[in-house]
Amino acid sequence: MEAGTHLGIISILPPILAIVLAFKTRNTIFSLFVSIFIGVLLTGNGLLAFPDLLKRSLGTTSFSWILLLELFIGILIAFFQRTGAIQGFTEIMRKKNLSRVKIQLTSWVMGMFVFFSDYFSPLFVGSTMRSLSDKAKISRDKLAYIADSTSAPVSVLVPITGWAVYLSGLLVGMGPIINQEMAMSTFVKSSFFNFYAIGAVLMVGLIATKVIPDFGPMKKSEERAINEGKVLRDGAEPLVGEELTETQAYPGYKINVFLNFIAPVLIVISIAIGTYIFLGSAKTMEAFMTAVVFLGIVMRIKGIPFKDIMDTAVRGMKGVMPAIIILALSYSINELSKELGTAYYIIEITNGWMSAVVLPALTFIIAAVIAFSTGTSWGTFAIVMPIAVPLAFGFSGGEINMLVLATISAVAGGGVFGDHCSPLSDTTILASTGAAADHLDHVKTQAPYALTVSALAIVLYLIVGFIGA
Repeated sequence: MEAGTHLGIISILPPILAIVLAFKTRNTIFSLFVSIFIGVLLTGNGLLAFPDLLKRSLGTTSFSWILLLELFIGILIAFFQRTGAIQGFTEIMRKKNLSRVKIQLTSWVMGMFVFFSDYFSPLFVGSTMRSLSDKAKISRDKLAYIADSTSAPVSVLVPITGWAVYLSGLLVGMGPIINQEMAMSTFVKSSFFNFYAIGAVLMVGLIATKVIPDFGPMKKSEERAINEGKVLRDGAEPLVGEELTETQAYPGYKINVFLNFIAPVLIVISIAIGTYIFLGSAKTMEAFMTAVVFLGIVMRIKGIPFKDIMDTAVRGMKGVMPAIIILALSYSINELSKELGTAYYIIEITNGWMSAVVLPALTFIIAAVIAFSTGTSWGTFAIVMPIAVPLAFGFSGGEINMLVLATISAVAGGGVFGDHCSPLSDTTILASTGAAADHLDHVKTQAPYALTVSALAIVLYLIVGFIGA
């Protein structure tokens, strides 16, 4: 199918079916598989197109990168557990007698600290703080929400991340933006109008400190955890293998929190930020690979047999398999959505409402719907940015003014919001994995908070549109 074409309302059937089935059956893998199966039939190419779809969606550099990244993160977390690093960190934090509020705030700050990777952040925060949160009777749903809301919303705001490079790169050639330097400067200015990302991060702090009390399904989850001591609802299926929740410290191993936990984390952060500064792109996967090798050597030097180290590495890879399977199916349905023209159909049915006043708000909504339906914010950026921003320049007379900056941020914020709420989203999946939460419970409990922030963002975009017009 040519770019810009679609199959009408049929174009949105597979992603909508996947989401509806997921909540109905509470089985994300089954729901995605059925939706992909039906989507393949809708393309008119028959079942023979199914293997080709998998090859096109999974045989890519992008998926290979995230596959390796998740495997290395899984190994690193398993090493943390086998060396007792997480238990040691938890014990240090427990001695400080932190309250439920302070534990949530600590998780919030940790998520913002690991700003360089929206993939590592939710896994790191969830796996590191899970034991402490469980003992404080904080629901896994709340922990997943904190981890999720400090991953992509933070990464999209920081100019030294892959998000900033990617989004600014899309702006080159639009209006007076003639090079990457000018594009980055424009993107940084637009970040002040990214009301959703800013609001999502601040909302966590307000919820954690009880300035805003828990509400909706999250309130029920927290009340169950506090009153019954159940951090998961009865019948919940945590999106993580037992290998990453039941791995015990090696018998007799002397725990060294700095060597086994802090040093590997500093290695990851140093390499990721250092390679960004000196090479122009953060080598996140290489950073985790180096940390894994470092910790593996430390484990061997300190007496853990090589066979045990390899067995632990395998357990770590097995532990992230549930997330990888869902990610693979999500990539496939995203590729299918491109083939069916899902995004272009959504843009076409909303195009007639466009004016300068509603441009930022409507751009935010369109980006959110596309990201929610496809589970990808970056794909949404690539589709919506070339359409919305030139429109904004048309209304502004070719100048970079408040309307243009708000429209750029609306694309970024809308993509993050839709991605934030979608059960098909990679970061949502990883937040559930890190916190060992039931994936659909995480989506359901997080949605009211995300919708609240998005409603405020839409109002602010309407105000900006009115002033800018």
